Amino acid sequence: MAMATFAATPALLSTPPLNPPAPPVRPHPPRASPRLRLRLRIPRRRPVTAPAAAHAASSLSSARGDPREAEAAVAELLRDHGASPEDAAAIAARAPGYAAMLADGVRELDELGLWASWSAGAGARAGAELGAVGFGRKVYFMGRSRRDGAVVPLVESLGVRLSSAKLIAPYVAAEGLPVLIRRAKFLKEMLFSSSGYETLIGRNAKRMMAHLSIPADEALQSTLSFFEKMEARHGGLSMLAHGDVSFPYLIESFPMLLRCSEENHLKPLIDFLKHIGIPKPRIPSVLLAFPPIMLSDVEKDIKRRIHAWEKAGIEQEYIGRMLLKYPWILSASVIENYKQALLFFNRRKSIIIGYDSVRKSGSCFQISSAFLGTAVKSWPHILGCSTTRMNSILVLFDDLGISKKMVVPVLTSSPQLLLRKANEFLQVVSFFEDMGFDKKAVGKIVCRSPEIFASDVENTLKKKIDFLIDFGISERHLPRIIKKYPELLLLDINRTLLPRMNYFLGKGLSKKDVCSMISRFSPLLGYSIEHVLKPKLDFLLQTMKKPLKAVVEYPSFMIPSGSGKLSYRWEATSRVFNIQKLHLLVSARALGQQQSPTLVLGIWRKVLTSGASPTDRSRNSALLVQWIGMRFSLRHRKQEEAKVASKEL
Repeated sequence: MAMATFAATPALLSTPPLNPPAPPVRPHPPRASPRLRLRLRIPRRRPVTAPAAAHAASSLSSARGDPREAEAAVAELLRDHGASPEDAAAIAARAPGYAAMLADGVRELDELGLWASWSAGAGARAGAELGAVGFGRKVYFMGRSRRDGAVVPLVESLGVRLSSAKLIAPYVAAEGLPVLIRRAKFLKEMLFSSSGYETLIGRNAKRMMAHLSIPADEALQSTLSFFEKMEARHGGLSMLAHGDVSFPYLIESFPMLLRCSEENHLKPLIDFLKHIGIPKPRIPSVLLAFPPIMLSDVEKDIKRRIHAWEKAGIEQEYIGRMLLKYPWILSASVIENYKQALLFFNRRKSIIIGYDSVRKSGSCFQISSAFLGTAVKSWPHILGCSTTRMNSILVLFDDLGISKKMVVPVLTSSPQLLLRKANEFLQVVSFFEDMGFDKKAVGKIVCRSPEIFASDVENTLKKKIDFLIDFGISERHLPRIIKKYPELLLLDINRTLLPRMNYFLGKGLSKKDVCSMISRFSPLLGYSIEHVLKPKLDFLLQTMKKPLKAVVEYPSFMIPSGSGKLSYRWEATSRVFNIQKLHLLVSARALGQQQSPTLVLGIWRKVLTSGASPTDRSRNSALLVQWIGMRFSLRHRKQEEAKVASKEL
């Protein structure tokens, strides 16, 4: 036993054997690194509560709701509020923003499972049932929950932006949907039914904006805001008479139009405008140019302002015409400006602003207020012009040497000059100065043809000059041509100038001959072909048997005169002597400003007293006396015949 224990002990006490050597390290064959796969972890949905569990199965299909279902739901909503099926379908089709807004609300409640909270007022059971219905019904109930009476889709269907429609709806919803639908149709019919004046309406609106230089009241401010919205879109104010374009901006700027009763407000307004002389097709041009008229009461507002114009001396028949051209005459600020203008022209001395030389000279304009009444009848846009701008034009008149007694005739002939800005007027003055005219000559042109100074230099005046030069007229002759007939610059190239030039060219004259005639007698281009040029030329060629070149030598033969007078003068002179000079057939009255009576008598004397010998001169003098006696006898005989005829009548 001991021996066995002893034998086992040395084994336990002996040194343990060393670890066997590790096998040699061998290189591993290359292996491709494992790819990391990215997995999209979809967040786990929150547990669905019991009341919302019923709609979980249909939430996916609801989120992908058909827009046509939403449109049908809006149409049903409109029918419930009183719209006819046809109107409801048309409005829903033109209100996609409203349907999309309701559909987005439905999808949001579907995704969040908040139908129970949304319909908390009806209880959890109602919420569970609502979550289980289809997409279209949800859109319908979403629309029913809004307090706008289905007016928002109506306003949007008129073209108004959804954001603006939601702001407008609370102000007009009390009228009721059927009434608003009928009223919107009436407004569109009233404002956009007539055709043929679209261009005129837009042009007049632009002109009214351009010439307004007075402080604007609330009505004018809202109108200007409406015009600015129109100007910001393609087409600008030229689209003012196009309902599809301007009606949305009109409702957005004047939403209270939807509260104006057709029977009690709008129809009486139309009848009143007809009564003061505005034709029915032109009524839209008045209302669109000044929409606040439609918001004004006929008895309390419009008639009172028209009475103010009558009190100022404007007859009612002219008020209707002025209203067509300038509807802003019904604005309180325009009426006040007219009073200020009357005070301005009634003062003995005008206030000269900004011109030291004129201030030192102490010159002034004394103009009767009657002139202003006459001017505004023909050009009512003056009513929107401030007295400061008017005064600047009067100062420029004084600078050009225009006498005080000529100011009234000039402004009566062209009252639109008061609308010109000083720099615009000076551009025309510089145009004439560049041609070689001094200030005194420019002032004479203003007195003779003031309309020129209301024209555009680039688009009107320079085009006429370029046309004359291109035709062949020398530039050095232009000052003489314009000085003799400045109205030439107002004639239309295609309708007036070119046809008259072509008429002479067609008769066989060369372009050089026509240029010579124009250079020596420029009023030729203003005469009618049918009533003046053709009869005169036929008389010259057929009756007098003169060559065509005779009119080139003396183009003033074309001065208008009655055919009877011309035949009478020709018959009287041909009895006495063989007339060789066309001067003798042109009366001093017909020559007008072109040649004075003294010059005509001088021509007679030169022709009849010229001769190779004293005998010839004596004979010509006798012929002159004989001709004058014959002419007076013929005139006396005609006067006696006229007296006898009047007694017989």
